[in-house]
This record gives sequence, C-alpha cells and structure tokens, in this order.
Amino acid sequence: MLRFILSFFGAIFSALCIGALFAALTVGAIFWMYGRDLPNHEQLAQYTPPTISRIYSGEGRIIDEFAEERRLYAPADEIPDLVKHAFISAEDKNFYNHKGYDLRGMIAAAIQAAQGGRLRGASTIPQQVVKNFLLSSDRSAERKIKELILSVRLENTLSKDKILELYLNEIYLGQNTYGVAAAAQTYFNKTLAELSPAEAAYLGALPQRPARTHPVRDREFAISRRNYVLREMYENGYITEEQYREARVAPLLSVQGGDYDSFSAQLPPRDYFTDEIRRQLSRDFGEGEFFSGGMSVRATIDPEMQKEAALALQEQLEQYDRGLGRWRGTGKTLPEEALASEEAWRDGLAKADVARDIFLESEWHPAVVLEVSDTQARLGIDGVGDDAPEPVVPAEDMSWTGKSLTALLERGDIVYVRKMITDADGSFIRWTLRQVPEVEGGFMAMDVKNGRVLAMQGGFSYQHSVFNRATQATRQPGSSFKPFVYAAALDSGFSPATIVVDAPIEVNTPQGVWRPKNSSNKYYGPTPLRTGIEQSRNLMTVRLAEEVGMDTVARYAERFGVYDNMGRYLANALGSEETTLFKMVAAYAMFANGGERVEPTLVDRVQDRYGTTLYNHDQRDCLDCDVASLPAGEAPHIVSNRERVMNAITAYQLTSMMQGVVQRGTASGVVNLPVPVAGKTGTTNDAKDVWFIGFTSNIVAGCYIGHDTPRGLGRGAYGASLCGPVFNQFMQKATAKYGGGPFAVPPGGRFIKIDRFTGARLADDASGDNVVSEYFRLGEEPIFGVAFDGGFGMGSNLPLFARGETEQGGSEVTTSSGQTRTIPKSRASFGSLSSGGLY
Repeated sequence: MLRFILSFFGAIFSALCIGALFAALTVGAIFWMYGRDLPNHEQLAQYTPPTISRIYSGEGRIIDEFAEERRLYAPADEIPDLVKHAFISAEDKNFYNHKGYDLRGMIAAAIQAAQGGRLRGASTIPQQVVKNFLLSSDRSAERKIKELILSVRLENTLSKDKILELYLNEIYLGQNTYGVAAAAQTYFNKTLAELSPAEAAYLGALPQRPARTHPVRDREFAISRRNYVLREMYENGYITEEQYREARVAPLLSVQGGDYDSFSAQLPPRDYFTDEIRRQLSRDFGEGEFFSGGMSVRATIDPEMQKEAALALQEQLEQYDRGLGRWRGTGKTLPEEALASEEAWRDGLAKADVARDIFLESEWHPAVVLEVSDTQARLGIDGVGDDAPEPVVPAEDMSWTGKSLTALLERGDIVYVRKMITDADGSFIRWTLRQVPEVEGGFMAMDVKNGRVLAMQGGFSYQHSVFNRATQATRQPGSSFKPFVYAAALDSGFSPATIVVDAPIEVNTPQGVWRPKNSSNKYYGPTPLRTGIEQSRNLMTVRLAEEVGMDTVARYAERFGVYDNMGRYLANALGSEETTLFKMVAAYAMFANGGERVEPTLVDRVQDRYGTTLYNHDQRDCLDCDVASLPAGEAPHIVSNRERVMNAITAYQLTSMMQGVVQRGTASGVVNLPVPVAGKTGTTNDAKDVWFIGFTSNIVAGCYIGHDTPRGLGRGAYGASLCGPVFNQFMQKATAKYGGGPFAVPPGGRFIKIDRFTGARLADDASGDNVVSEYFRLGEEPIFGVAFDGGFGMGSNLPLFARGETEQGGSEVTTSSGQTRTIPKSRASFGSLSSGGLY
C-alpha cells in the first residue's frame, strides 16, 4: 500500500515536473520566438523627442513658437521629485523596485478581472515607454509579450532616471500637449518647479484618460482622479498628511477655467515677420526639423519699429480705401436664428472667420448689426463687456460713402467697429465702422550695415491675409529701378554732370513700335544725369541704358540681387520686370553703405535644443575680443570681409543724386526727416504699382502699394503720394531711436560745382538754386558740354521744356507733414507694351 501511495505521488510529482519543464520550455520558446527581430531598444539612449521651436526678440522675449507636438523637453535632473512621484504613484508605484515588469501588479489585475471587476492595465512605466517608442498600441498578446521582453532589456540598458525622463517627456497629456513641462504651462501657466502637490497630482491623473479629465468639462471626475493620485502619493510616503489634506480640498484652478492667464495669450499675435522666419527656416533646415527640432531663434525684429511699420502702412491703406467712398464690409453675415439672443450672437461672432489682429488707432472688434435705421445702427460687439459704451453708430459715421445706413447695412451683417477717441487724452467719442481695404501693400526696414531686418509688414492684417507682400509678391518696381541704370552708367565713365538727351524715342519691337514718354508728356532736351534721376525722366533713362548697354545694366541688377536673370530688354530699364520689395530694399542698402554687399536677414542666430549654434548671421572677425582687457577708450577691432559690389565713389554719387530726389525731385515735400535722406519713387503704368524706397546713413526702408490682382489705383496715385508718407511716418520714429548723420564721403575724389540745369562747370564760389556740388574721381577730369543720345536722334524743331517753366494741371496731394504739392495729372501711354516706370 505504501509502495502504491509513493508510486502515485511520484507519478504526480513527475507529471508536475515534466509539465513545469514543458511550460518553461514553452514560455522560453515563446519569448525566444518573439524576442527575435525586435526594435533596437538601445536607440532610446539617443532619443530626441519633437519639441517646440521658439522665436525670441532681441530682448530675449518669446514672440512666437511653432510645433507639431507641443512639447518642452525637461531633463530628469530638472524635473522636481514632486512631479516624478505623482506619476509614479498614479502609474507604477513599484517603479524603483521592479526590473521592468510588476509581477504582483499583473497577478492582481488578473484576479480582479477573473472576479468580474474592471479590466485594468498592469503596464509599468518601462513597458509604457517601449510601447510608446518602439511598438504599436494594439491590444494583443503578441504586443504584450514583446513589451515585456523589451522592458526587461530597457531596464538593463538605461538608468531608472533616464527611463522616467523618456516617459515624462513623451506622454500625451491632452490639449495637444506632450510631456510634463508643456502640460504645466498649458494647464497652469507655471514651470514644473512652481507646481503645488494638487497641480502635480492632476497632471499625474491625465495619462489614462486625457480627453475625459478636462479641468472644466469633466471637473468632478478630474478632481476625483487628482485626489486618488494624492492619496497614493501620501500612502507611498511622498507627501505629508498635512499636504495631502490640504491638497485634496483645494479647488481645481486652471488656465482652461480662466483662473490663470494662458501662456499663448501673453505672446503677441503671429505676424508677417515670424511667419517669414518660419518659411525661410523650413526651407533651409527642413520643415520637419524646424517644427520638431526645438530650435531657439533670435530674430532681428525691433518690436517697437515693427509696430510703427504696421501702423504707417495700415493708416495709408485705410486712408486710400476710404477716399474711394465705397463700403464693402466683411461680406459675412449671421443667420437670423443666431441673432435671437446675446448668447447666440456672441457665439456666432466668436466662430466667425474674420481677422482679430487689427489695432489701428484703437482695437478693431468684430460686430454684428442688430438693428439699422436711417439715423443709427445698433450693434452687438465681440470682445467688449456690458460696461462698454452703448454700441450704436450714428449715420454721420458713414457720410464718407455718400449713402444712408439702410442702403449700406442689413441686420445680421458682420462688420468691424472701433472706438473713436480723442488725440489729447484717448477719451471715448463714439463707435465708428471700419473695413479692411481692398488695396494691399508691403513695408520693410533694415540696417544698411549688417542686413538685419528691423521691421516687415506684408499687408494690412496677417489674419486677414497671410500672403506676405514684402517677400512673396513679385511686382514691377517702376522708376524705383532707375538707380541701377544710373549706377551702371556711373561705373562706366559717366558722371552726375554728364549730359543725356531727353527727347522722343521710337523702338521697333516684335509687338510693334514702342514710344516711351515722360510722365509729364514733355521733353527736356540735353539734361544732366542728376536732373534725370531727380525728376525721373523715362526718355533719358532709356537713352542712357542704350548707351551703356542693357547687358551691363542687367548684370548690375543681378549683382545687387534685384533679379536672378534679368531680361536684356530696353523696357526693363524702366522697371517693367517683376521683383520683390525684399530684394529692392536689400539692394538699396548697398547704395547706402558705400557699395558693400549686405545679405538681408530676419535671424541673428539659430541654436538647436542643446544650445549648439547652427547659424550665425554676423560673420565678421573680432581681432581682440579674446583679450582680457583693452586700453581705456579703445573698442574691439571688428574686421569686415564683405564683398564690394560697386565703387565707393559711385555709391556716394548715386546717393547724392537720390538726395536730390527728396530735396527737389519727385519726393520733395513728402519726405521730411531731421537727418540726411536719399530715395527714389516708383509708379508703373496706370499706377498699378507704386513704390518709395529710401535710406539714411544707417537704415533703409521701402514701401509698395497695389492691388493683389493688378489694376490701376487712380489718377492721383503715385509713389510719392501713397508710399512717401508711409516711409516718412516710419522713419520719423526710426531716426528718433537710431539717429542718422551725413553720408560718408569716400576718399579719392573732389567736389566741383556745376549748374544742375545745364551741367556746365561753375566757379568754386558760385551759389544759387541752380548750383550743386558734385563729387568727381581724382585723376578723371570731367568732360563738360558733350551730350549722349543713346543712338537715337532728336528732332530739330522739338518744343523743349524751358528752364524755370513749371508743370501745370497737376493734382494736389497732402503730405504727411500737412503740406501740399502738385503732381502732374498726365499719364504717358505705352501702347500694348508694359514699360514699368512713369514717375
């Protein structure tokens, strides 16, 4: 009997041993089979998650950020223990004790499921890391086995802190936020170090159900989950009983609930400047790298000057638009059911696709017309409270249209409205209706020495139209191109006193006979170069281009970066080939700085997430910056290695001639600055494009105005009358801040006085309105009295414009200084050819 019992239990024992052996072999085989060809877990040691790229102003303030996944990377040693303990308590309380998997947790989860309880996960933090980084999220036994294998391998490769760092920076926490640092900012607008135990616990409660743990929509559930994490933190010894009791009754305050200001609300609205940086860096580094590489970008922008640039351009665009007397509104309406209550129309306005970044004199608010009569319109205004002035607009506000309110507005129309305020103290007068102009434009200003773009405005409103007309719009520069023709001539042996014939021209082209004319439709006969550019003579410019050769002119334009490959056609001498404001302003900077190449940049420096410099615009050499101390009063020696694109004397001669444009030429009376200034106007056929580009000794700025689909701006539209005031208004502020001085006279020349009407040499003591002192190269005795005609003849009986004669029949325009000047009304006709510059 005993033998039988021993035999029976021996058999059972053998069966158990064999079963255990086969089970072990089976498990081993499964793990061996699934352990092959797994992703390389060692790559996680070098993992760099996608992080936010940020743009900073020169003062170090964040002005914009770009990201596909909103994540701020925080190394383990910068994450407070409080935050680590919150997530460990919520997700893996045995994290510091297990080897990658928690067997007790797995068994407890299995027992709970077998008893009919909720099926809960038993994944440790290492398992979640390998699932998030290396595996898919499908619910399958195969994935779970791979997860276990990889988590053990991960534990043997990385430290606990490194594993926790990966987890806390990768985890999705709702609101398009990834990682604990970004989440602390998104929910509480705090750094990790500033979080309270209750706030850290709330973040720890988010990973399981981030979409269902919203601090406002799911407040009760969110608080219960937060308190669960707090209890776990207390039981695990991470917080004291006093901290636990205080935190569990604390209200759930958040950005989403309006208890804290949002971080994004503290940033200025995205504008043309930062969006252009996004465009350029995405091109240079790749879009993926820019949006996920955690770049730190130091922009060249001067926020104060950017505001002035936007204001100057917006004011001029609105002034022109209102001068047309046509009301268009926004073209958007709210349906009748959306006007039933204040809550309804406020909700409708909040969803309306209209710009909300316009601040011209005061903030522009979207509004809806609730009632309209011949005497007033009553509005519902978005973004203002019940304590705001009564939202009515009187009929007199729309008198500029010549129509009644009932003819212009209907109930439900979405409009813009702003407060009309006094200039003296900003007190409220009344509400006034506004509209975004149809006409658009661009403005840009940069430092002439280093190419740093200080301000850029690509249109009236970025939110209304993101198309950047400073960098993306290719338009005819018109007469603003003429300085490049004159530069080619001056470098080819001509001087400011050289005589060129101003008389009619006929050119046979495949499209027919081209007969360019001056804007005044008059002829001036033999005229010095200086007068030709001051008065923007088309006929002189064409003859000069023919004399010098269009190939030479084109090579100059290409050297200055105006064009990549300019067509060798005479009409292009008048600015008929399209380019951008960005290129034109950069090219003018080389006139201003004495003829040295300068590359425009919106970025001073780009660094990667580790602080390594990827790009630095300033390539100059500092010879003694490493010296511990310099002699008193001595500054470091900076050596420039910039390429020279034109002779320094040529640059000064051209600058002096363009000073004449401002003093007595096409921009006289419009540009009035306290420092020396030079520039050139530009107006194309039918005034489809109008320009002004000018510069002081240190800043160059340019303006372009025109319709996006080119059409004439009207008979009173000229570069001087539309763009001149924009330039002048901006530069008044810029010179007050940055100063300016006389243009530097390069060595190697001498001044000789000439008659600016005839080009004749005058005595050194000559004076009068006709006298101008020109700079000539040493060793090159100027030849006076010789006239160049470009190979085109001049009729003997041609009626010429007499000296001292004035141009009559012009239209008066008001300048930015309140003065008036007359601009000729006449328009030159160029037939079927587009010839560019007029005036």
